[in-house]
Amino acid sequence: MVALVGSREDIHIQEVGRRLEALGVASVVVDTLTFPDETRMSLTEDLAGIRVDGRELGRPAAAYLRGLHTHPLAHGVDASEAMAEDWRTTLTVFREKATFLLGVLGRWERLGVPLYNPPSADWVLHKPVQLSALAAAGLPVPRTLWTNEPEAVRRFASGGRVAYKPVMGGAATQELLPEDLTDARLAALAASPVTFQELLPGEDIRVFVLDGEVIASLHIVTSALDFRQNEERIEQVVLPDAVARQCVRACEVLGLRWTGLDLKRGLDGELKFLELNGSPMFLGFDAGGGTDVAGHFTRTLAKHARGG
Repeated sequence: MVALVGSREDIHIQEVGRRLEALGVASVVVDTLTFPDETRMSLTEDLAGIRVDGRELGRPAAAYLRGLHTHPLAHGVDASEAMAEDWRTTLTVFREKATFLLGVLGRWERLGVPLYNPPSADWVLHKPVQLSALAAAGLPVPRTLWTNEPEAVRRFASGGRVAYKPVMGGAATQELLPEDLTDARLAALAASPVTFQELLPGEDIRVFVLDGEVIASLHIVTSALDFRQNEERIEQVVLPDAVARQCVRACEVLGLRWTGLDLKRGLDGELKFLELNGSPMFLGFDAGGGTDVAGHFTRTLAKHARGG
């Protein structure tokens, strides 16, 4: 049995479930989007005492973690009405939900269930930790500053072209322009810190790594600074051996069993790590680039289910 953790409406959950069924492997969706409103779950003091929608789930052969939906701003969550009515109670409910679901994943990790990806790796997925951990391991990353200090931004910008984006993500990357360095503009930092980063002008490369192996690498052709929603075409590429080893090493450093990672070439010609995603989307890349990330991933889950 393979556990698929996320919304049953998510196309990645649906596709993995469909492919597992075609391989003769049973799966169960732990619908975290509809928990606790609809999905029913119980835990006992026993580590494997896990029940989902009336079914004893216990220790699955493997688990695919697509998303937990544990925050009002999480993708797919619509809590606007509840937040407007009683924000304090709503935030408390989400906190309880998060604690419960992380408890389930933590139990599975303690039981030795192969988790794609384990909750123990969550903390390094925050970019201020992630990039510094990669840099400490000797992997190439762009010069980066996370700050809400106006003068720090001005000093950083004196070193060359700079891009900026949210610390968490969720908005397009933009180039920092001279008009962004005015007192009035930088006063916005009082509301939130921002990521400022060496602008990398070269090509965008997406790499998928699964259990220590590069299973796909693609060049995303775009004329935009941020390729997301701006892809002109996607082409398969062969990574130099040294870069492929760096990608595998990056997963090891962050404790990820699998990832979709983004590289971008700098002015010096070196590919640098921008981000490793703990739950990457892959169906669009398969469709646009002719890869088979879905097949590789599903076969890996099936192998665990068969005791491989």
